[in-house]
This record gives sequence, structure tokens and C-alpha cells, in this order.
Amino acid sequence: MTEQSLILDTGPFRVTVRSFDRTFLDTVRFFYHDGICTDPDPLVDFDIRLVRRQGARRWVRPQVQFEIDGVRPFEPQPLENAYPVYEWGLNWCIATSAHRYLMLHAGTVAFGDDAMILSGLPGSGKSTLSAALQLRGARLLCDEFGLLVPESGRLLPMPRPIPLKNTSIEAIAAFDGSAPLGPTYPKTRKGRVRHLRPSAASVALGERAATPRWLLFPRYRAGQTADLQALDRDTALHRLALNCFNYKLLGGDAFRALCDLVDQAGCYEFVFSDLNQAVACLHGLAQGEGSHEPAE
Repeated sequence: MTEQSLILDTGPFRVTVRSFDRTFLDTVRFFYHDGICTDPDPLVDFDIRLVRRQGARRWVRPQVQFEIDGVRPFEPQPLENAYPVYEWGLNWCIATSAHRYLMLHAGTVAFGDDAMILSGLPGSGKSTLSAALQLRGARLLCDEFGLLVPESGRLLPMPRPIPLKNTSIEAIAAFDGSAPLGPTYPKTRKGRVRHLRPSAASVALGERAATPRWLLFPRYRAGQTADLQALDRDTALHRLALNCFNYKLLGGDAFRALCDLVDQAGCYEFVFSDLNQAVACLHGLAQGEGSHEPAE
């Protein structure tokens, strides 16, 4: 068996992914088929390899190792989790090197060229909301990162598969029975995981930046009617800074960029449970229907 490789365009980054595992590469093709690069001599940002561990263990409990530029930064993981290992490893590569951008821990979608930022801690529902909004026509920028260019204040797209975890899997499957979901990985370090493929329209606009217009801090609460409340800018700034991967590293540039962002965007808290209701509410906000004026 020979090693095969794919070159992927993911927004501002180009990635080579190599493996001997055809099942893994077929999964990559399913999720990235609209972003596979055919340039015969491309320059890449990350050269990633998924390597199957050798030795006696490979026959009993086969494992896979994530490798970037010949370095293996993580412990090996079960072979059946090769695809989520790749996605999480790519996140790590970006988070530890792409410091020309301010990296928000947020889901980001766009309506035309106007962006909505969904910022929150794990479990807040930001991935579920990002997925549902894309399935109802919003352009996916990225689920894991809000890549903010400090000089322009614009968000760069990086449309990649959305990792749905645990009960979010059933929520999205019920929300849209035709959602392009990949395999379920039942035993990852984050529980059950299943990815949603980005829409072809989102990938086609993968070089088109968007301007932040709405900043939301979502929170899932069972049985809660969708409730959107204006949030004062000082609180929004503080929360957003806490949900930024490289805020301290960029220092004053990060502070000024976030100040500009909260000055130009409407800032809100958003509590929800029913996805249909939540998506209708956020579409209404984007269309200017019944929106709340942000607090000073």
C-alpha cells in the first residue's frame, strides 16, 4: 500500500494531508470535495501526516499518530478516530501559529457580507447554532475560529466541517433530515462526534471576507423560548476577550480590534432551546425585524 495525499484549500490556509489509510482519505474527500486543490506545484501552510503506529499493538488496538512537519505533538489515538484527530490537529496548528489574526473562539456565519459571531464556552450551543444557520442558508465562515484581521476589522472565512458533539448530533439530524453528516465517532476524547459538511456555497466564497454586524453570546437552556437581549458593550468586550485564543499575545492590537468590533456590532445575549425557533429569531435579527438596540 502506498501513501496518498490530498491538498486542501481551507480559507486562508492550504493544507497537505497524507496517509496510507484509504478510509480516512475517503472521509476527507467527502467533507472537502469542494475545496480540493489541483494546483500541480502548490505552496502549503501545513504538511500533515496521519501515521499508523507500528509494533505489536497495531494488531490488537491499532492507533494513529498525528504528525506535522515531522513533529508528533500529541499522544497516539485509536485508529478509528483518525478523522477527528486530523480536524483537532489542524485546529492546533492554526491556534499555535496564525497570530497575524486575532483568533476568536466562536462560530461565525454571514448573511451576504455581514457576519454574525456566536461566542461561547463549550456546551453553549454555538456549533449547533452555526450548523442550523448554515442549513437554513447562511454562509458558514467557520465554527471553531473567528479569524479577525486586526488592521481591517473583517472576518476571514475558513469553511470546514462542523464537529457536532453528543446530543447536538440528534438535534441537527432532527432539524434537517437531509443534512450532509459524516460518520459517527462514538468514543473520542470529547464523547460522540459527528461532522457536518460545509455547504458548497460557503466553500465557493472561501476568500470573501465579512464585516462583523452582530455579536451574540448564546446559551442553550432546555425548555427556554428563544430570547434575545441587548448587552452593554463593556460586558461584551470583556466576554469576547476571555474567548480569544491569542488576546494576550497580540496585546494592544487585540484590545483595539475588539473595541472597534463591539462599537460597530450589535451585542446580545441569546438563550434558546428549540432550533427552529432560534434560527427564525436570528434570521429576523439579520433582517432587522424586531431587533434590540444594543446597550451603551
